[in-house]
Amino acid sequence: MNRLARHGWCLATALVVPWLVLASPGPLKLAGVPPAWPVLWLLPWALVDGPLSGALAGVGLGLLLDGLHLGPITEIPALALLGWWWGRLGRKGPPIERSFNLGLLALLGTALLGASLILQALLLGAWQTAPALHTWLAQTLLTGLLAPLLCSLQLLLWRQQTSGGRG
Repeated sequence: MNRLARHGWCLATALVVPWLVLASPGPLKLAGVPPAWPVLWLLPWALVDGPLSGALAGVGLGLLLDGLHLGPITEIPALALLGWWWGRLGRKGPPIERSFNLGLLALLGTALLGASLILQALLLGAWQTAPALHTWLAQTLLTGLLAPLLCSLQLLLWRQQTSGGRG
């Protein structure tokens, strides 16, 4: 646990996520909707560093992102759950190396994150059907398409860091 946190620059990459959320690069949008940047960062982190570190990283990232917007809807529970789940997959199963697997995990994670936000909006009475479903579907699809490239690169880099720079 916490093998990645020992490398300060690895931990500092979490600060790129709020910046990407705020910057919202135009070429990386689908129908005006950006990908789920927290999912694209958290997936490789949890796979490399384990369930506890993944859950804590999810909570920390959720706190950072919740600080960017006002309102009672939060990303913390979903990100913590995803970090824990992906960390268990990284520890208990065979190493996840295929791009298709990363894309599928990111797609499922984004769908879960979006469903969590929609459920919270429903419970609070702030539900607007068309915009919420459009955002959820576009973000899920785009994150699933970007994950094989972005998560593979992070996964390779962070696995090298935790193995002491070998192979």
